[in-house]
Amino acid sequence: MSSTAGATGPVSFGARLQAAVAEHGPLLAGVDPHAGLLAQWELPDSPAGLATFSRAVLDAVDGQVAAIKPQSAFYERHGSRGLAVLEELLAGARERGILTILDVKRGDIGSTIGAYAEAYLRPGAPLEADAITASPFLGAGSLDPAVDLALEHGKGVFLLALTSNPEGHGVQHAIAADGTSVALGVARHAEERGGGDGSVWGSVGLVVGATVGDAYRRLGLDAAAPSVPLLAPGFGAQGAGIAELADVFGESAGHVLVSVSRGLLAAGPSVEDLRVRAKDLQADYS
Repeated sequence: MSSTAGATGPVSFGARLQAAVAEHGPLLAGVDPHAGLLAQWELPDSPAGLATFSRAVLDAVDGQVAAIKPQSAFYERHGSRGLAVLEELLAGARERGILTILDVKRGDIGSTIGAYAEAYLRPGAPLEADAITASPFLGAGSLDPAVDLALEHGKGVFLLALTSNPEGHGVQHAIAADGTSVALGVARHAEERGGGDGSVWGSVGLVVGATVGDAYRRLGLDAAAPSVPLLAPGFGAQGAGIAELADVFGESAGHVLVSVSRGLLAAGPSVEDLRVRAKDLQADYS
């Protein structure tokens, strides 16, 4: 799905993502080729194994999901040859019109976060993606160079807000200097910068785990950021199911990207079996 819109500038990432969800449903396919999964697929834990795995997943989810979310770490661990496979995956998805959210969780300040943004969000970059994940815990405003570049080119950024790991609670629920939770401040920043409105999603989203219980609503993130898309890991193998869409997200459930990795990838290595699993998961959450 191209970000080009002629003289009016690029179509926003939020609008493109919203259209993809409307067309395909909310399923977001995690692409996580960790060593155990490669072994399960009877593939070598090597760049060649990564390449076979990545091509099979891309073939299987084409036309089945709103977007894919490759986890960069599982490619980076193989060095430059692993990154070359990730480049191939991102380029292949772009050729097929599949949106990509690259899970890199970068977080830094000034020119450094700007350089990370150039690596992933600049059109024509070898690792170009439609959006990235980013960590705002040096201050949400520290990510503005990445957000600025994303908005300029019709790209997106997902800020970690309420993660499902137990260690996250102590930071994300903590009360900041303004008397509100850190997570709420992140949500407000996403809403302010994202450019969304009542009908179009913003291009700065939030990562909110589907296993965080009532925290998303109790801390007021739903009211503070009504236009943001929500990337929600935790579905499937991590314990969340269809009930959590309503229980955790309430009226924001329609903005949720249901991120599933192991629950989908366990159906491999058969491309046809993966396609059937993706179709079944899409039906479950649509």
